[in-house]
Amino acid sequence: MKIATETAHIGLEWDTRTGAVTVPIYQTATFRHPGLGQSTGYDYSRSGNPTRQALEEGIARLDGGARGFAYASGMAAITNLLFLFQRGDHLVVTEDLYGGTYRLFEQIFPQYGLEFSYVDTTDLEAVKNAIRPTTRALFVESLTNPLLKVADIGALATLCRERGLLCIVDNTFLTPYLLRPFDLGADITVYSGSKYLAGHNDTVCGLVVVKDPVLAERVYFHQNSAGAVLGPQDSWLTIRGMKTLSVRLDRQQENAGKIAAWLRNHPQVRKVYYPGFADHPGHDILKRQGKGFGAMIAFEVNEPALVERLLLRTKLISFAESLGGVETLITFPSVQTHADIEPEKRHKLGINDLLLRLSVGIEDVQDLIDDLDQAFSTEE
Repeated sequence: MKIATETAHIGLEWDTRTGAVTVPIYQTATFRHPGLGQSTGYDYSRSGNPTRQALEEGIARLDGGARGFAYASGMAAITNLLFLFQRGDHLVVTEDLYGGTYRLFEQIFPQYGLEFSYVDTTDLEAVKNAIRPTTRALFVESLTNPLLKVADIGALATLCRERGLLCIVDNTFLTPYLLRPFDLGADITVYSGSKYLAGHNDTVCGLVVVKDPVLAERVYFHQNSAGAVLGPQDSWLTIRGMKTLSVRLDRQQENAGKIAAWLRNHPQVRKVYYPGFADHPGHDILKRQGKGFGAMIAFEVNEPALVERLLLRTKLISFAESLGGVETLITFPSVQTHADIEPEKRHKLGINDLLLRLSVGIEDVQDLIDDLDQAFSTEE
C-alpha cells in the first residue's frame, strides 16, 4: 500500500472484539495475568501498551523497518539511541542541527565519555575526514534545521556501510511520506513526532524506527529499562494526527512553495532558503531521493528592526516554538531553537540575527502572504 493509505489505516485492526475503527486508549498502568506464569502479552505499560504498540507498529510500517519505538519526546528518543554507545565512542554529526540535539551532545553525554564531531554532512569528503578509529555512527539530519541543507542519504549510508558505522537519520522535517531513509541504506530513523507526524501542536512525542531486528531488540531493552515511553493518550493523539499526514503535507508544501517565491521577490528580504528552488544546494538530490521538498522556509531580512516587526506584528502567523502543525509558525532561531549553540559557531553556520524560520501550515496561502505583507509594511 502507498503511505497515504498506510497512515489512514494505523490502528484500524486493533479492536477485533468490537470492530472499533480507531484504536482504543488503553489508559492503564498494569494488566491482569490470566494465570501463574501466563501473560496476555502485556504486563506493565512501561514495557508495552496496546495504544503505544499500534503507533509503534504504524511508524515501523511507514518507514519499512523491523520495529518502531515511541518516547515521551524527540529528545528522549535521541537520548535512548545514545545508550547504544559506550565510553570512548565517537559520532560524526550534522553541524547545523537542532539546538536541543546539540545541547544533549555537548552538555550531557560528554560526561559519560561520548565524543562528537560536527561536519557539513552535505560534503561527503568532510564526513570521511571526520571518521576516526573510534567512530561508531553518523547522526545526520535529512533536511537540516534551520538552514535546510540536503544530505545525500544514499551516499552517506554507503559510506557508513563501508566503514562499519551505524547510519542514524533524523527525518523530522520530511517524514516517511517524503523520504524513506531505509530505502537508501540507513539503519535507524528518528523523529520528533510532535511535528509533522502528529501535526496539530497538541502533543509531544518522539519516534524511532530500527531496520535490523537484532539491533531493534537492543533498542527495546534500553526503552524498557530507561522508561521514557509515550503514554497512551499521547500515543492516540499521534496516531490520529498521522492519519492525515499526506493531505496536510500536500497542502503545506503547496503553500510553502508559493510563500518562498513571494519572499524571494520581496525587497526587504535578502536571502531565502527553500529546497524546492531549483538553485537550492541539494535540490537535485532531494528530487531524486525523495518525493517532495517539505514545508519549511528560512529567510534573512535586510535589517534587524524587521525581525521584531515580523515576529510581533503578524496576525495569523504565530510567534511560537515548534513546527509542522496545521498552523503557520514563525521563530527566531538564534534566540530560540538554537540559543544553546555558541554565538561564534552559530554565526559561522549562517544562523545569524537576521534569520527567521517559517513553518508553513494549511491555511489559505493568500491569507498568509497578506499577513506577511502587512507586517513588512507596518511602520514603527
